[in-house]
Amino acid sequence: MNYNVLRYFSVLAQVENYTKAAARLGISQPSLSSAIHNLENELGGVALFEKVGRNIRLTKEGHFYREKVDSALSELHAASLMLKDSRESAPVVIRMGYVSGTLDAVVLQKIREHTERHSRVRFLLTEHSAQELMDQVRQEQLDMAIVDSSDRDRSLHFRKLRERGFYVALPKGHPLEDREYLEPREVMELPQVVFNYSVEGSFGHWASGNQANERVICTVNTVSSALDLVGGGLGISFIPDECVLPRDGVSFVPLRNWHQALYMCILYDKWLQPLVWDFCELVISAIRKAEEERKR
Repeated sequence: MNYNVLRYFSVLAQVENYTKAAARLGISQPSLSSAIHNLENELGGVALFEKVGRNIRLTKEGHFYREKVDSALSELHAASLMLKDSRESAPVVIRMGYVSGTLDAVVLQKIREHTERHSRVRFLLTEHSAQELMDQVRQEQLDMAIVDSSDRDRSLHFRKLRERGFYVALPKGHPLEDREYLEPREVMELPQVVFNYSVEGSFGHWASGNQANERVICTVNTVSSALDLVGGGLGISFIPDECVLPRDGVSFVPLRNWHQALYMCILYDKWLQPLVWDFCELVISAIRKAEEERKR
């Protein structure tokens, strides 16, 4: 049953004149006549109108049908208004994923500003490995994700944010803790605790293209967990620069000449609500600006 045809019937039942009804509806009289004729056929050949001179009037069946149609149209109109009002006042949930260490002060500031500026905005934040986050973006479970690797899948779009350096986290008292810096080859064979950035591609693979001598003894989901294990003497860990903060039982030594790119990952050609898209652009601009200022 076509909504417009029901609306045509309702208007025609009010004015009981094809010419006036067609003018009010903004359609031609032949189009209106054809629509009503098709409606009557769809109802099994029931006559809804009968001629009275140059005008028409509802039949007994037409009066019955008009009552039901007007009631249904009224309910549909009310439901449409409710949906429109609820959409205009309902929360806008921004679903963002990130790899450990990337939810830094710059991103947190933009989250705070966006929620203060837009009372409807809510955030759903997910911390995971880059591969898992990319899969969730691909499956439209996330609107965007800050990841530390890219993918050749053309359904995903990657916009570079910045490059981050790395430190080696060592247990306090480790023989290497007083070094000014360390080379990857010096520490690759030491027992390692790795977190999500290296689940799919280990540090040894990045640093040398050869994982044969790498000793990964434990894999965890977050930087914090990795540092807890390092502080407990379980091994070393490679930590991004933004995660280097004073911590009991842990020393940090810069890793020389090793950087990793961070990207904003979104689904290519996917429409995002304006408030979601605006936040994505704000984060990208803010991170790039902070990186430019840091390099000066």
